[in-house]
Amino acid sequence: MNSHTPAPARTVRCPACGGPSRYAPDNPWRPFCSQRCKLHDLGDWANERFRVEAQDEPDEPPAQPPH
Repeated sequence: MNSHTPAPARTVRCPACGGPSRYAPDNPWRPFCSQRCKLHDLGDWANERFRVEAQDEPDEPPAQPPH
């Protein structure tokens, strides 16, 4: 293999359907296998089926310790 030969593309599991997905620049939906799976995942985020945990900031600053 010379330095100009691109590495072979990997096949990964599609996060939406679990099927094989080509993880390479020529797959515009990577890591998804298709546009359908990518849009399905986006819809799940938009409908709040997936959530990222966040810690709420306290409303008041902590009390200053006595001097």
